[in-house]
Amino acid sequence: HGKPDLLLMSYHGIPKRYFDKGDNYPCQCCKTTFLLASKLNLKPNEYTMTFQSRLGAGEWMKEYTDKTLKALPGKGLKNVQVICPGFSADCLETIEEISEENHDYFMESGGEKFGYIPALNDRKDHIEFLTQLLLKNAVGWL
Repeated sequence: HGKPDLLLMSYHGIPKRYFDKGDNYPCQCCKTTFLLASKLNLKPNEYTMTFQSRLGAGEWMKEYTDKTLKALPGKGLKNVQVICPGFSADCLETIEEISEENHDYFMESGGEKFGYIPALNDRKDHIEFLTQLLLKNAVGWL
């Protein structure tokens, strides 16, 4: 894919009231983002974290993926890559919402290059890892 102006890490959103009541999922997203950025040797201005898939009324965790992608070209960030670390396999939310709808938002706002980095999906090493993880953690259940 080459190095973009920005790597956007998008996670499934939750209503802000869940976080206000103690759900630490957004904190886990922040930690994952930090660990990925560290592993990739990214500087703070080379990545960002957002939340996708808002439904219904009420405030959801921010920043919003769609609004962020619409604003980036105006800030001179015209080459982005998006990854959804919370998804082990691609689905409607990553394929349709991110790589299609949000791609269009970004390009229509003046973006020049948009890349979606797919989930691990059915790669052999990913399936083997999930199998081992399941076997390790299912002791006593099977």
